[in-house]
Amino acid sequence: MPKREGQGRTRTVFRWLLAAIYLIAGVAHIRSPAGFLAITPDWVPFPEEVIFFTGVAEIIGAVGLLVPPKLVPGIRYGAGIGLALYALCVYPANINHAVNNIAIGGTSASWLYHAPRLAFQPVFIWWALIAGGVITWPFGKK
Repeated sequence: MPKREGQGRTRTVFRWLLAAIYLIAGVAHIRSPAGFLAITPDWVPFPEEVIFFTGVAEIIGAVGLLVPPKLVPGIRYGAGIGLALYALCVYPANINHAVNNIAIGGTSASWLYHAPRLAFQPVFIWWALIAGGVITWPFGKK
C-alpha cells in the first residue's frame, strides 16, 4: 500500500500526544497518589508501592516513545508494548472506580464519565501500540 500523505505526521502527533498524557499521568501518580489509591482494588498487594511504580512506568514509557530510534534501537517498540500492557493492567482499577462509585476528593463521577472512560481503554491500548510502531493499522505499512 502506498504511503498516504500526512501519515508520518499523524503518527508523530499521536505519539507525542500519548507521551504527554502518560507523562502527566505518571507525575500525578507520584505527586498525588490518593485518588489512585482510592480506586485500587483491595486485592492489589502493596497498593502505595504499586501506585508509585505505575507512575514511574508511565514516565519511562512516555520518554521511551520520544527517544529517537537511531539513538536507542527498539525503544519505541518496547515503550509501545509496555504502555499497552500498562493500560490493560490498570483496567481493573477503572472498573472498580465505576462499579463501586468511588468518590475521589469527595466527588463521585457519574456514568457519563465512567462509560466513556471504560470504553476508551482499548483505544489507549491500540494507541500505545500504534505510537510504538508495534502495529500500523489503520495507517498502512511502516
